[in-house]
Amino acid sequence: MIHKTAIIDSNAKISDNVNIGAYSVIGPNVQIGEGSIIHPQVNISGNTIIGKETIIYPFASIGNDPQDLKYNGEETALIIGNNNKIREYVTINPGTIGGGGKTIIGNNCLFMVSSHVAHDCIIGNNVIIANNVPLGGHAQIEDNVVIGGNSAVQQFTRIGKMAMIGGMCGVVKDVIPYGMAFGNRCVLQGLNLIGLRRKNISNKEILSLSESYKEIFKTENLSDNLLNLDQKFSENYLVKEIIDFINKDKKRPICTPHSK
Repeated sequence: MIHKTAIIDSNAKISDNVNIGAYSVIGPNVQIGEGSIIHPQVNISGNTIIGKETIIYPFASIGNDPQDLKYNGEETALIIGNNNKIREYVTINPGTIGGGGKTIIGNNCLFMVSSHVAHDCIIGNNVIIANNVPLGGHAQIEDNVVIGGNSAVQQFTRIGKMAMIGGMCGVVKDVIPYGMAFGNRCVLQGLNLIGLRRKNISNKEILSLSESYKEIFKTENLSDNLLNLDQKFSENYLVKEIIDFINKDKKRPICTPHSK
């Protein structure tokens, strides 16, 4: 059902069984997938693709120009996957030429009230962004990450898969996969053991991961710690993911238990 007061450009591509509420505005280069629900008073513009079964709540602003002073009206895009929930007052911006031209969001994510996704962010699947959380430009958030309310993620920061960020935390360094970080400026506090168990990771693998964590972060010199890491840990794919994450080319330092 499309409400009679909704303003939908004739060039927009609206799939079957899409509901669009009163006074919502849909721009000419927008595509909306089957079964999606656009609540009243939503604005969707730009080169924006929204997948199937996604719900967008009132007063959200999706696809408007990036908040980047270098942006000058270039053709860039926003791609949102399937089965996402985008709550009230959420803002999501498309990419910029300097950042690859695309902001990309995966499937089954929840963006709570007043969260913000800046230009060129890459967000995986099953991510939960709590209330009032801004993600700075070029941030990369991997699968199954949870970010607590009123936290903020600095531009170019990476958060590895299944990491958990506490509330009211300034994330200014990269957080390893499976890590748990909180504090006024994020400090690595250990592993997300509850999340690992919920994913049915075996106790043997979790124990090996915990042992390797102590070795990887036993001093502030991560390079030496990785160089001296017992080879037995490399057989654990969870450990390998952390090592690969640390060694990957990056803009930010790694968040550690020694972070200041």
